[in-house]
Amino acid sequence: MLSALELDLVPRSRREDVDFDNLGFGNVFCDHMFSMEWEDGEWRRPRIVPYGPIAMEPGNATLHYGQAVFEGMKAFRGGDGRVRIFRPDMNARRLEVSCDRLCVPRVDPEVFLGAVERLVAVDRAWIPARRGESLYIRPVIFGNEAHMEVRPSRAFRMLVITCPVRSYFDESMPAVTLKVEDTYTRAAPGGTGAAKTAGNYAGSLYPAELARREGYMQVLWLDGVEHRYVEEVGAMNIFFRIDGHIVTPELRGTILPGVTRDAAITLLRENGHEVVERRITIDEIVEASKGGALEEAFGAGTAAVISPVGTMAYKGEEIRVNANASGPVTQWLYDRITGIQLGERDDPHGWCRVLPDSR
Repeated sequence: MLSALELDLVPRSRREDVDFDNLGFGNVFCDHMFSMEWEDGEWRRPRIVPYGPIAMEPGNATLHYGQAVFEGMKAFRGGDGRVRIFRPDMNARRLEVSCDRLCVPRVDPEVFLGAVERLVAVDRAWIPARRGESLYIRPVIFGNEAHMEVRPSRAFRMLVITCPVRSYFDESMPAVTLKVEDTYTRAAPGGTGAAKTAGNYAGSLYPAELARREGYMQVLWLDGVEHRYVEEVGAMNIFFRIDGHIVTPELRGTILPGVTRDAAITLLRENGHEVVERRITIDEIVEASKGGALEEAFGAGTAAVISPVGTMAYKGEEIRVNANASGPVTQWLYDRITGIQLGERDDPHGWCRVLPDSR
């Protein structure tokens, strides 16, 4: 399909107008985007065009009913000059799951990977060279039909956009602070928690804003039935090191199966750590903290990579972890994953796709 890829390149790049010394996260976009449409039962017209506004009818059902799925991944410029995209094959597989749940037509994984690689290659000059910075890649598919019936769209559009980004969390903060949310719900059994869909994030905005007003950076979600079991953080999966054992909530359909989560579990187990995937209550975390057994807590996500958690606020009290600093396992895991992403360490699983002719 991509053999028919159309290229419409900008005559002048906007890159020279960007202050790369003061990058944000996702507020500056590269010169180009990938686009194709689903019509009459097939994906058509793959093309790379200048990034810019798109025409959309006010009656587009996605604006009203939220039929949209997306993914997030990163490309890195290593010290050897090569460009590596971290685990896009897993993003392609996860996108298929999200598409199925939202009645969106699947994209062939090879088309997905080819589109991402071609777009990154076109705008490779935008990839930052500083450590901790990267090119964020956002594929999105949305219903592209104007109608008011509550039904799946019959037309769709896929876009892939990219942006140079800094670290997701403020690097001046030694660790992430979380508010444990025991009132509002992110996902419930039978819902869309395991899909990466727009509505999941829309429903999280208000509780996250309340947490920020109280001085916390993110929300730690509990289950939607009993509000007892730890699930995930707004931007990452969560791990705890308790008495030398590493515990993370198991995937039960209400938690996004994170790409970095999977990498973290694999690397930890290969390094001799016992990693248990199971249900864990917030009360267990509280008791482990009081008894001195809670040694580390960290999040894992594409945007956050591996981020230490220093504080968790629950029912008016604060759980402090490892003196608000990164613990030894957290730091080892961060160094290992970023080393693979930058080509500084061996990549035995072949997680990175290296762009050709990237020197």
